[in-house]
Amino acid sequence: MSRPSQAKLTTPNQPGVSVIQSQVAAAAPSATSSLQQVPQLIPAHPTAAGGKAAPPSKMKKQQADKDSEEYRQRRERNNLAVKKSRMRSKQKAMDTQQRVNELKEENERLEAKIKLLSKELSVLKDLFLEHAHNLADNVQPPAATAGASPGPNATSANGQ
Repeated sequence: MSRPSQAKLTTPNQPGVSVIQSQVAAAAPSATSSLQQVPQLIPAHPTAAGGKAAPPSKMKKQQADKDSEEYRQRRERNNLAVKKSRMRSKQKAMDTQQRVNELKEENERLEAKIKLLSKELSVLKDLFLEHAHNLADNVQPPAATAGASPGPNATSANGQ
């Protein structure tokens, strides 16, 4: 059994459209009536990838001769830039470590100050409570007299 063959023909009056003619083994001589128009998938510029220009990073760079003056200068500049970058990185790490040490020392000083102030607060609180207790023991409650005015914390009978 033979397979039907397909031939591509381009019509001159419609660019970008191809015509496929199906030839079947049992086809009649009037096969030209079974022509179909199908859009072609051919790029307008076959050299451009998808119609876009390649980004600069993808473009092929010209290889500079390793013995050339330009190549030597570029390598020297790059080596200096790398050296400078590494020095900055080391300096930044040293500055960060110094700052960490300073903050640790400040934290220790502050914690010592907190302990000192807590002890001082405790001592002062104890002194205040002892003094308040001594005052309460030495004060006699006022005698209940009819002409005496109530104290500042006492309330009158009408709630004022």
